[in-house]
Amino acid sequence: MQTLLETAHCRLTLYRYPRQSQDPLQAWDAADEYLINTLAEAPLAQAGPVIIMNDGFGALAAYLHDHTPVWVSDSHISERATLANLAENQLDPNAITLQDTLAPLPPAPALVVIKVSKYQALLEQQLLALRQVATPATRILAAGKAKDIHSSTLALFEKYLGQTRTSLAWKKARLIHCTVDGTSATPLNNPFPTVWPLEGTDMLIHNHANVFSRTSLDIGARFMLDNLPVHSARKVIDLGCGNGVLGLALLARDAEVEVTFIDESHMAVASARLNVEHNLPDALPRARFMVNNCLDGVEVGSADRILCNPPFHQLQAITDHIAWQMFSDAHRVLPQGGELWIVGNRHLDYHNKLKRLFANAQVVASNSKFVILKAIKR
Repeated sequence: MQTLLETAHCRLTLYRYPRQSQDPLQAWDAADEYLINTLAEAPLAQAGPVIIMNDGFGALAAYLHDHTPVWVSDSHISERATLANLAENQLDPNAITLQDTLAPLPPAPALVVIKVSKYQALLEQQLLALRQVATPATRILAAGKAKDIHSSTLALFEKYLGQTRTSLAWKKARLIHCTVDGTSATPLNNPFPTVWPLEGTDMLIHNHANVFSRTSLDIGARFMLDNLPVHSARKVIDLGCGNGVLGLALLARDAEVEVTFIDESHMAVASARLNVEHNLPDALPRARFMVNNCLDGVEVGSADRILCNPPFHQLQAITDHIAWQMFSDAHRVLPQGGELWIVGNRHLDYHNKLKRLFANAQVVASNSKFVILKAIKR
C-alpha cells in the first residue's frame, strides 16, 4: 500500500516491499517520524559519516539522502525496499552506501541513527560494532516503539557506548539519546556468534545475533528433523534457512544431495555457511548460499525438493504474505513431480494455502503444536 509520510520537514511516498496491493500496513512508523522531526530541529553540525541502522523501508534513507549515508541492515527485503523508495521519490540510490550488519562501520561517524529492534541480540551486536568506531563527538539518536524500549535496552547503550537518556513517549514511540564516553578502546567480550551442540550429533551450531532461535534448536525445526526426507531428491533448497540446520542435516545424511541455503537475513545465511564450514567442510562443494527475497530470480528446475519453515512476520509486523510468496515461488521453481515440504503451527492453515496452489497437500506428520505438509507439483 502506498503511504505518505508528511511532516513539517519532509514529504515522502513510501511502499512496503514486496508491494502488496492488499497489504494494509504502512511503510513507516511513529519512530521514523519522531527521528525525522528531532533531526530537523537540530541539524548536523559537523562533518563525518552518517550511519543509519535498521531502516525498515527507507524512510530514514530518503530523509538523510543528501548526507550520503551508510545504510546498515541485516534485511535484504529492507535493502530492496529502500532502493525502490528512493527511486519512487526521485532520489539517487547511488548516493547511499548499502552494507549488511556484519560489515565494518566507517570510523568517527558524525551521526548514527538507529531504529531499535525488538530483538536485543541484534541491538547488542550493533552497539558493540559502534563501540569500535564512535567518538565522544558522535551524535547517537535511536528510536523505537515505546513498548520495545526497556531498562535493559538503555543498559545496553550504557554498557557499550556511554551515558544514555530517553524521551517522553510520542505516538507510542520513544527516543534514546546516547553520548559516547570515550572508553571504546577498552575491550569487551563479543558474545556472538552463539554456539550450541545439536542434540544426537557431534555438530556445533553457530548463530549470529539476528538468527531465529539463536540459543537453541527451534521446536518446529526439531520436528522437521525427526521427519526429514532423505535419499530421494538430488537438489534441495532450504528456504528461509535460518542457521541452516535442516540443510546441514541433509548434507550429513546424504552424500550425494546438493543443498542451496536461502534466507533474506544476511546473518542467517552467514550462520548457515559457518555451520557447513565448521561441521561438514568436505560437503562445501555441495552447498550454495544465497541472500534473497524468497526465490526471486531462481530458475525453474533448480530444485526437486524445497524445505521451508515459513515466518509469519516481516520485521515487527505479523503478516502471512511472505509465507504465501514462498509457496508461490516454490510452485514456480519446482519441476513436475517436485515437492514442497513445510512445517508450521497447526493454526496457520497452510494446508488450504497449499491446496490453492498445488491442488494437493498431504500431512506427513503432526503433533499437538506443529504439522508437516507435503505438496507435489503436478
